[in-house]
Parts: sequence; C-alpha cells; structure tokens
Amino acid sequence: MVPRARVFVDFWDFQLQWNNRTRKAGCDWTRLPPVLANQTSAILLYAGVAGSLSLEEVRVYASVATDSRRETRLRRWLDLFLDRQPGFRVFVRERRSQRRPVRCTKCGGTLEVCPVCSSALRSAPEKGVDAAIVTDLLSLGWDSAFDVGILVSSDADLIPGVERVQVRGIKIVNAAWLGHGHQLARTCWAHFQIDPLCESLSRPRSHDPT
Repeated sequence: MVPRARVFVDFWDFQLQWNNRTRKAGCDWTRLPPVLANQTSAILLYAGVAGSLSLEEVRVYASVATDSRRETRLRRWLDLFLDRQPGFRVFVRERRSQRRPVRCTKCGGTLEVCPVCSSALRSAPEKGVDAAIVTDLLSLGWDSAFDVGILVSSDADLIPGVERVQVRGIKIVNAAWLGHGHQLARTCWAHFQIDPLCESLSRPRSHDPT
C-alpha cells in the first residue's frame, strides 16, 4: 500500500527564511509539493518503509495584516492564485497592527515614533497559525486521513501536536532551514533541510508574492 502524504506549510516561517537565504528570489510554489514529496520518499526508502508517496494535499497556513497595502496584495495572491492550484488549500488568518513603542534595555527609555519618518511604531503579531496547524494535524490524523505528514516549519510550539499524532503511528517528516528548528526536528520521525532545494524551487524575482 502506497503511503498517503499531506503537507503542512507555515507560510511566514518558510517565506521569511526563503527571502533571507535567496536574496528574495521568487519561489515557485507549484514546484514545492513534488520537491518535498521526492525528498520524503527518499527518506522513507532509506528507512525501508516505502519508495513512493501518494500526495493527497498541500495545506498552507498564513496570516495577513488587514491594514497593510503590501499584505493586501499578498492576500489576493494567496486567494486567487495559490489556493486555486491543484492540491493546494490555503488558510488565512487576519491580524491588525497596533501601536508598539520600543523600550531600550540599557536606559529604559521608550521610542514611540520612527526617528527617520516620525511615523508611529506599530506591529501586527501573528496569531492563530500554530494552533490551526496543530488542530489539523490532530484532527486529520485521528481520522486516518494520512500516513505521512510533511511539516514545513521550525516552530517548537508545534512539538506537542507532533508528539501526539505520532502516537497513532503516523510519521511526521520535518522540512526546515539549516540552523533553525532543532527541537522540532528531533521530535519528528525524520527531517531534511530546505536549503539544498532552493535552486530547484527558484524562479525570477518578479514573480515573488511577498
């Protein structure tokens, strides 16, 4: 029986590291599923489990700031392009920026506006993405909807969910960046690094959604 695989992608965890390591070269997201599946199949074959996978679905979890023009464009790309690709499902959480003064750890003073443009300092922290990934790992795992989960993240907050779903005999394979996510990688059944895959996933910068 060919193992059924589902991919779980923490969008910002992946995209920010991608930007840092490729100097914002565009990522061809349509290539991501087969590239991840091939890496995982090689690991399974090495472990004597199986030599191929049936890739059922790629689930991408993102958040966007509703008051950011740039992220409004990202939301359109997520909804109108990525979510319409075969096998992809995109789940978007909305967040709103709030005023956030910066405190100096040396003198204790606070900075409320940018010293260059005088705009108020704001941030829009991500909320709900980790919980959504864990919820889907557990619910789909308990429904026996997949045999192998490919988890694209380096977030240690996902460890309890990974530990729990692996009790069911489901194998979670972690795809993360070099130097990141050691704790999560150790928890998963297996792991591999994304860095060597960048060339096979790259496309011209003009196509980069972020």
